[in-house]
Amino acid sequence: MQTNNKPYYTETLPCGLRLVCAPSNSDVAYCGIAIDAGTRDELETESGLAHFCEHLTFKGTHRRRSWHILNRMEAVGGDLNAYTGKEETIYYSAFLKEHFSRAVDLLTDIVLGSTYPQTEMIKEVEVVIDEIESYNDSPSELIFDEFENLIFNGHPLGRNILGEAPRLRELRSEDVQRFADRLYTLTNMVFFVYGKIEPKIVRRELVKALNKVALSLPEGNTLRQKLTEETTEFTATTDNDTTRTALPPYIPQEVIRKKDTHQAHVLIGTRAYSARDPRHLSLYLLNNILGGPGMNSRLNISLREKNGLVYTVESVMTTYTDTGVWSVYFGCDPHDISRCKRLVMKELKRLADQPLSESALKAAKQQIKGQIGISYENSESVALAMGKTFLHYRQTRDKERLFQKIDARTAEDLHAVAKEMFQPENLTTLIYK
Repeated sequence: MQTNNKPYYTETLPCGLRLVCAPSNSDVAYCGIAIDAGTRDELETESGLAHFCEHLTFKGTHRRRSWHILNRMEAVGGDLNAYTGKEETIYYSAFLKEHFSRAVDLLTDIVLGSTYPQTEMIKEVEVVIDEIESYNDSPSELIFDEFENLIFNGHPLGRNILGEAPRLRELRSEDVQRFADRLYTLTNMVFFVYGKIEPKIVRRELVKALNKVALSLPEGNTLRQKLTEETTEFTATTDNDTTRTALPPYIPQEVIRKKDTHQAHVLIGTRAYSARDPRHLSLYLLNNILGGPGMNSRLNISLREKNGLVYTVESVMTTYTDTGVWSVYFGCDPHDISRCKRLVMKELKRLADQPLSESALKAAKQQIKGQIGISYENSESVALAMGKTFLHYRQTRDKERLFQKIDARTAEDLHAVAKEMFQPENLTTLIYK
């Protein structure tokens, strides 16, 4: 048990499930299960299975049918949801705090006790395929997936989360069960709570819910055995990072796709730093200066405000446990692609050629800290980020510590990163037109 990271409470239960909880001032609470299982953990024959497993998890357990699952939190005005990422799958619920026991009982049941019924799969696969087709109709979203596939050169990390229709139609209940047996393990999970709920109550209700799951599972089930072990100590040995496929070398390239769209869509970027690399904070600041959410970003002023060439231009930074992606996206008239690219490269060159002035750096830090501070008002995002951070890095989130790290960045730090990241020969370009 750890209490030195107040206001967070963390513990690893005897069964291996990690717990993290933090208090909030609201009567609305959030809890969930974060699992170290995402698209990059799929085998070659499992494309789209992480996401499909997420969908099927809601379709029946040893204790509940699909309708009972869907209605359980809705009946008290709560919400039950999930999402699949490249490195994690998260199931979570929002509810009034007095319904916590209901939420924890439901979440543990669907994640640990799902049966993935074949009859439900037949229906749900068409739902997912409709989702894929809807996504394919949106080139401004589709281009990001193809870009990551270029950046990671066919590695599972660059794989489309939704998968492909022909393969999904071939899946059977036993395929989903094998995936879950391999990755939905207790040592591969974190149970997180953000709300006005005492840690002792969280622990008590969680243990009670886990016992219910154990009793619902068939005799001889390995998970049932794990849940009912009476060990008093546990040492975590699982680290999914060590079992994942190594990344291939990065090879910059330029690719043009004929999409017959009214607007051209362009991505320019490169492979970037992992969340564990201290340089990622310098890139985080540079990214915000260039094309963050502020209307005063350099790219927005250059391409939109001064020249009226685009409706949307942004720079995007994504960090994973061992790597990352940084890119600039814009949509424009096909005739303006070259001009927009020149303006983007001009702004990158400015940052790579000379360090920011002290006043510009101070303003950039002030802006990004303000954005972070405001983001903490979104309780759902805070809860999900807490679970994800503890899952991957075994750390709790600390806004003040993050601010200190941002304040410690120097103009020279940012300049060194800009010189490394923004060289033209290091950039990959993908164009839909």
